[in-house]
Amino acid sequence: MSALAGAVEDADAGDRLARRNALVLAVTQALAGGNSTVLVATASIVGTMLAPDKGLATLPVSMYVLGLWLGTLPLGVLARRLGRRNALQIGTVCGVLTGLICCVAVLQGSFLIFNIGAVFSGFYAAAHNSYRFAAADTASEAFRPKAVSWVLVGGIFAGIVGAQLVIFTKDLWPPYLFAASYIGQALLALVAGGVLMLVNIPKPPPRSAVGDGRPLLEIAREPRFIVAVACGVAAYSMMNMMMTSAPLAMIMCNHSVTDATLGIQWHVLGMYAPSFITGTLIARFGVTRIAGLGLALIIAAAVIGMAGISLWHFWSALALLGVGWNFAFIGASTMVMACHRPNERNKVQAFNDFLVFGTMAVGSFSSGQLLANFGWSAVNEVVFPVVLAAAALLVWGAARQQVRTV
Repeated sequence: MSALAGAVEDADAGDRLARRNALVLAVTQALAGGNSTVLVATASIVGTMLAPDKGLATLPVSMYVLGLWLGTLPLGVLARRLGRRNALQIGTVCGVLTGLICCVAVLQGSFLIFNIGAVFSGFYAAAHNSYRFAAADTASEAFRPKAVSWVLVGGIFAGIVGAQLVIFTKDLWPPYLFAASYIGQALLALVAGGVLMLVNIPKPPPRSAVGDGRPLLEIAREPRFIVAVACGVAAYSMMNMMMTSAPLAMIMCNHSVTDATLGIQWHVLGMYAPSFITGTLIARFGVTRIAGLGLALIIAAAVIGMAGISLWHFWSALALLGVGWNFAFIGASTMVMACHRPNERNKVQAFNDFLVFGTMAVGSFSSGQLLANFGWSAVNEVVFPVVLAAAALLVWGAARQQVRTV
């Protein structure tokens, strides 16, 4: 009886630390995400001004996604060797460099330098996207979904912080549009790094003491890891593809730029606002049901997108797409954390993000061509086979788990 009481007490103490870490990381996410928002909000405009060919105007956004993808695996290695917080602070350095490099690019009128800055922004995004896993490092199994959700709440404020920074600073350094915004971007990363110092995550034990754990290939072959990655890949890649295509599709359907912007705002709200309750829903109804609901909502968004091209169709599809992504992605992240032992967490989480953001990069590079050559309906049609395949794997995994527990 005393052993059981001691275990409960340890879990409560761990969750007190996990709650503190999650709150700190939510604030850090708002600041670090705001840094990325500055780049995403201004990249195509600056690209139009600096690119030798106007067809390359959106290349910096794709370079940002490429940096996000390439940064995932090195981040996992650094977290294992240096500790989670130190690895994330290296990401902070990349965030500071993003602002400084992009500012120099605008001052020098260099498209090449600006793309280098965009890659560093992607590296920083790889770090702050892993805050969700960092928040769960000290959490009990029951609190992990809530820890992930709390961090993603910071995404709501990231869009506001980044957008307002651009609005108030874009013309402060005439005639260099956005030069002051990029200095502010670097300062955001510095402040985020200061807040990140408050995170308390114990450094992993020496590798010689615990070993490296199972080979990554062995873990990757486990059914539950396959299911988790499939849900994460389907949710993120299809969300990114539809979100990237929607504003241009709305313009092509004779809606205004303001209408397209409001549609994205509804989408971002759908992405992050449910985070207040997603962790609680997972704790109550189970991760499989909530992830499955998320996939179903993404399908519903595609159905609405195909049903018409009115403003209501676009806005409803984008809002549902955001909510579906939230449920499916938080669910997938929670499932990943059940696939590894403590000494395996960094490499497994980094490998998961490498796969998820790799498919997101493919979607980012291909979405424009898909929309231009085949239209908005074709973008929505691609969602069905990808999401249904993930849903089938989710059902298979749940059935397999049920058989094992009988």
